[in-house]
Amino acid sequence: MPDHEQLGTALPPPTGGAMFSRASLARIAPFVAYIGFIAVTDLLERFGVPLQELRWLYAVRIAVVMALLAVFWRDYDELRGERGALTPTALGVAVATGIVVLVLWVSLNASWMQVGSPSGFNPTSADSGQIDWLLVTVRIFGAAAIVPLMEELFWRSFLMRWIVAPDFRNVDPAQATLKSIAVTVLLFGFEHNLWLAGIVAGAAYSWLYVRYRTLWIPILAHAVTNFLLGIWVVHTGHWHYW
Repeated sequence: MPDHEQLGTALPPPTGGAMFSRASLARIAPFVAYIGFIAVTDLLERFGVPLQELRWLYAVRIAVVMALLAVFWRDYDELRGERGALTPTALGVAVATGIVVLVLWVSLNASWMQVGSPSGFNPTSADSGQIDWLLVTVRIFGAAAIVPLMEELFWRSFLMRWIVAPDFRNVDPAQATLKSIAVTVLLFGFEHNLWLAGIVAGAAYSWLYVRYRTLWIPILAHAVTNFLLGIWVVHTGHWHYW
């Protein structure tokens, strides 16, 4: 892994500290779009639209996020640098962390550890009770391939570093402060129904980012957690975890 001085020479020049600079927008827009679809789905459900009819909105949500990621792809310099940090050890730690987070995620489920009662994502047919495997495939793909990329770009790469300095692209992950980590972890936790599990996951992914100084490591851990969670949910039928 290169030292701090070597890393500094590879970083882009200052881009300005505005919250809505292009660099910031590239990391905020996909996340806001994703959250916006959740709000729309909830609103439609409150207006009486059956949840079964809203399931395919997830595919639209993922498609929109993918489109935004593609539009801004060239702005994600953190995904192109520091590939030398992707050592077998780092990759192994990421996978192990993702598995541990999964175990904790399905265990930290006491009533006081939750906010609200989400309906979850049920891919079974209301008529036959059979699982719609296309829905399952879309859900697992979105959760394991798109959501970790989108969320880590927003929470770790953008917000955690932006709290340290508005010119966040020049902030080395190792320069994250206790404040920037704590704020990010807490907000990430309460983004989820299982807030305590979310805090634990956020802390784990943040540690990986600070320790290995490349966003690909927390993205991998996050992807492992979400992929295995999807397999577990389908196997057990605990759709509310989705």
